[in-house]
Amino acid sequence: MNPTLPHGVKSCTHYRPDGSRQAIALDQVKAQLNNDEGFVWIGLYEPDMAALQQMQALFNLHPLAIEDAAKAHQRPKVESFDDVLFVVVHTTQQIEQKLRYGETHLFLGKRFLITIRHAASLSYEPVRERLELEPGLLRLGPSVCLYAVLDAVVDNYLPITDQLTQSLDALEKDIFADRYKRSTIRRLYELKREVNLMRMAVSPLQDVLGQLRRSPGELVADEVRPYLRDVHDHVARVADAIDTLRDMISTALSVNLSIVTLSQGETVKRLGAWAALLAAPTLITSWYGMNFTRMPELDSPYAYPLLGAAVLLVCVGLYRLFKRADWL
Repeated sequence: MNPTLPHGVKSCTHYRPDGSRQAIALDQVKAQLNNDEGFVWIGLYEPDMAALQQMQALFNLHPLAIEDAAKAHQRPKVESFDDVLFVVVHTTQQIEQKLRYGETHLFLGKRFLITIRHAASLSYEPVRERLELEPGLLRLGPSVCLYAVLDAVVDNYLPITDQLTQSLDALEKDIFADRYKRSTIRRLYELKREVNLMRMAVSPLQDVLGQLRRSPGELVADEVRPYLRDVHDHVARVADAIDTLRDMISTALSVNLSIVTLSQGETVKRLGAWAALLAAPTLITSWYGMNFTRMPELDSPYAYPLLGAAVLLVCVGLYRLFKRADWL
């Protein structure tokens, strides 16, 4: 039977050295750690300050780290407070066809891991279940749980990056369509904004993983460092994909603007050609609206037919000229 946990605390699990687990209450944490060589993993979701202060009292966490953990507006980073590492990563999740962003804050100690989720952040219960199937990994301590959480965060980036790429591929048809669509520009702008937000989440994570791999001391087990290197490689791949996508979107915006400019130029050429076709007969016939004493058509019965034929020939000649110049 699971013990009752305070508001904001979703799980509190003690892992024994043999990999077995036991759900415990917060007031049992110190006793379990004193009587056993295992470690504790506590998960929180949008906790209030009372829950964070309880974590601070249990594990002697630095007040500055607790202050940062209470605010979900931190940049991805790694900070060391005595014998505790404070790690911040950004998470992303698709909700109602839109990308939402959140944060996960982690406190890593020698015998504990605290994960604090804010906003759009998936539960790490599947991560726990996967680790519990591999008792050999759990024997490495809480740092292997830190690796598993970071690995889950990065793995969640991959399908979102693929989705953004597919969205750009779909927009390319509208970019090269015959008719200009204002919505295409708007969708390209929104896509670029999403990619920039993804870049802000992913790029700093490379530095975070690099610091964790090189961190001295016993908080990160040597056996876990190769796993962190693998996550670092995945992050680098996602970051390269995002940079490529940003360049492609910028190019798409430029191409769309060029196509619109060319389309406007073609329209202006056609308008100019038709204006010239109308101007020629207007110029010729306007002479006959003037008050001359002698008019050619008064003396010749064929004046008007000849004038009409001349106007027609001029118009046909201009039409063929503009057609050959591809203005019509």
